[in-house]
Amino acid sequence: MRHVPPPAEELALLDHELARLDARRLQLLSRRAWLVSVLRAPAASPVPPAAPLPRPYAPPATAPAPGSGHGTQNVLLVLGGLLLAVAAIAFTLFSWGEMGIAGRAAVLAVVTAGALVAPPVLLRRGLPSTAEAVSVLALLLTVLDAVALHAVAAPGTDGLTFWAVATAVLASAWTLYGLLPAPLRTPLPAAVVAGQLPLVLAAWAVGASATGFGWALLVTAAADVAVASRYRGTAVRVTACAAAVLTGPAALALGLGLSVAADGAADAVGPGVLLVAGAAVAVAGAWRAPGGPAVLGGLLAGLAVVAAVGGVPGAVLAWDRAVLVYLLCGAALVPVLRLRLPRAVLWGVLSASASVVAGAVLWAAPVASAALLGPASLPAGVWSGAPDGFRGALGPAASWSQGASAPAVLLVAAGLAAALHLRWPKPLPATGRPVAAVCAVVLGWSAVPTLPAVADAPYALAVGLELLLVAVMLAVAVRRAADALATAALVCGLAGALGVGLLGLASEPATHVVSGTLTLLLALAAAAARVPAVRAVTACASVLCAVAFVGAAGASLGWSAPHTAVPVLVVTAVTVLLGARLREPVVAVAVELTGAFAAVSAVALAVPDAPVLALVLGLCGVLASATALRAESRRVAGAAAAALFVAAAWVRLAASGVTDPEAYTLPVSVAAFAVGRLRHRRDPATSSWVAYGPALSLTMVPSLVVAWGDPHWLRPLLLGLAALAVTLAGARLGLRAPLVLGGAVLALDGLHELAPHVVQVFDALPRWAPPALAGLLLLGIGATYEQRLRDARRVRESFGRMR
Repeated sequence: MRHVPPPAEELALLDHELARLDARRLQLLSRRAWLVSVLRAPAASPVPPAAPLPRPYAPPATAPAPGSGHGTQNVLLVLGGLLLAVAAIAFTLFSWGEMGIAGRAAVLAVVTAGALVAPPVLLRRGLPSTAEAVSVLALLLTVLDAVALHAVAAPGTDGLTFWAVATAVLASAWTLYGLLPAPLRTPLPAAVVAGQLPLVLAAWAVGASATGFGWALLVTAAADVAVASRYRGTAVRVTACAAAVLTGPAALALGLGLSVAADGAADAVGPGVLLVAGAAVAVAGAWRAPGGPAVLGGLLAGLAVVAAVGGVPGAVLAWDRAVLVYLLCGAALVPVLRLRLPRAVLWGVLSASASVVAGAVLWAAPVASAALLGPASLPAGVWSGAPDGFRGALGPAASWSQGASAPAVLLVAAGLAAALHLRWPKPLPATGRPVAAVCAVVLGWSAVPTLPAVADAPYALAVGLELLLVAVMLAVAVRRAADALATAALVCGLAGALGVGLLGLASEPATHVVSGTLTLLLALAAAAARVPAVRAVTACASVLCAVAFVGAAGASLGWSAPHTAVPVLVVTAVTVLLGARLREPVVAVAVELTGAFAAVSAVALAVPDAPVLALVLGLCGVLASATALRAESRRVAGAAAAALFVAAAWVRLAASGVTDPEAYTLPVSVAAFAVGRLRHRRDPATSSWVAYGPALSLTMVPSLVVAWGDPHWLRPLLLGLAALAVTLAGARLGLRAPLVLGGAVLALDGLHELAPHVVQVFDALPRWAPPALAGLLLLGIGATYEQRLRDARRVRESFGRMR
């Protein structure tokens, strides 16, 4: 049975439990009050109070939010410090002359001493914010003391000299003041800021040269680096780093300017020593710095070394040769990878090397572009004769005399990239190795045509050199797997083929030699390639070069453009044969499409001569029929063959001046209709466009063309009746081609016959009648819009079910 205590005993138990709860609540409230006091005064470390004894519960007073009083205190201290600073400045500037020398000295000494002594006392009292505000005021008073000292004790002293000494004394005094046991945060950063001025002001005072200013800035930057490396305070290190970032690059910029502007090697030695010393300071500062500043230090050090070493010989050389010297110095930074430097510093030095190389390549880029793209301008015209030198085929596109070292620059950059690709350094990520390979190929390829352009080599030698370059690039592309190097070599080879092809247009023999050689080289590359994509691209390029060769041969033989079209179709015939023999679908389709482009070019050439055009269209139809013998090409090539045969018949009839084309087209249409009917019976899934489209269009379209110019009524009537019969048959049998062709011919024939009467009706109507009819039509369509949409969907569905 469950024991139930009497009421008096239960009441005593409840009172005991409530007392325990009150005691625990008081403990928690006491702990909360201590935590709030710790948040208000973080510098103090009071001992947490002991938990009070249990006592009856009393509601605690509401505690203020932590941090609210602290922010108010800071605002008040800042305002008070500003007011005192303003008062001190006003006193020094305006009230100073009203007192004697003893009074002035006594006032400033007392105020400054009091301001310097007060912060430690305030810190011991647990008032750190107040101590910091008073310390700032004390530092400002020391500056005012220096101003007063210069005005009273040394009025005749040079201002620059005095302030050079004064800033050095102030920096030293503030450093000693900040190193006192009292932990003040302002004096040491202020000492770092003051330390930036003594050497610069001293150099200014003695009238130092630009080199002297550079050394003053560099020594100051070295001191900043030493402070940032040795001292552990965050504020001091940040201030010193910011000062070093300002003074160090300024010193290096002065040294670089002096080195570039030097008149001789002797004048460049001094700035070179300054730059080398600056590089040492940059490396020292970057040694223990985090990632970003360390990379910046390595970058500045590398650039400073390049400028220092390359500036001495560059001062006595022309600018184009000086660029080569700087490039060699930048390339010499790569072996730094073998040194045991921090990884971020290595990245900075390599970035400096890459920047120098990239700058040199950009300098050589205009000369290389002129050599590579100059043939496209054709300065002397097509087949105007071989020029005396290579530059004659390029035009005045560049200043060749000022870019004499451009080929050497490109070759050195290509060699550096190739060396990195062959022996890739382990500290660098492996993803950069393909980039180095691509850069080596592109730079080497661009350097070869630049060399004969700069040297103004003979035209024939330049053409042969560029053909050899194309062969080398294609050999590299076809012997490798599908990687970045092979892709770059293939692109450079094709671009070089285009360039040498344009270069060969200056001379008729050169055109034949270049186009024939390129055709052979690209064909051999297609046969030797191991990658299907490379094989397809080179095969297509070979076909295009063959078309150019045939066209040039026709022009040399004096053939007109229409008569040249037939030999061009020989190239298309070869592509048809190759498409049937090739086993890889990608290569076969690419070759056939290029052959189709050659056929289109032949048709375009034959347009001026209608009989030749009919012949070319017929031959294209034969080639398309041969392509349609393969199952994978039957659908597209079969339709193209039918269209080409029909077009050839139309053109032939028009060229012969036939006024009654039905006598020629009807027999062919009947035969074609019979063939289409047999195929449709064997394969019901055959499209009506394939089975009946050629037969119907072969007769109806020429008849429609003649009917539009026929003044009599018999031909349009017969054509309309035939078109109506074909349309009804197509609708009845569900055949799309008869329905569309018959309906289109019937509509156009009816429009031709009704057009004069419609024009007469519109002339007889008043001016307001056409807009009114149009408005009624729109109203009718709008009123039955939903029904018309349903009818349109029904027609579309019915049309889609037709064959």
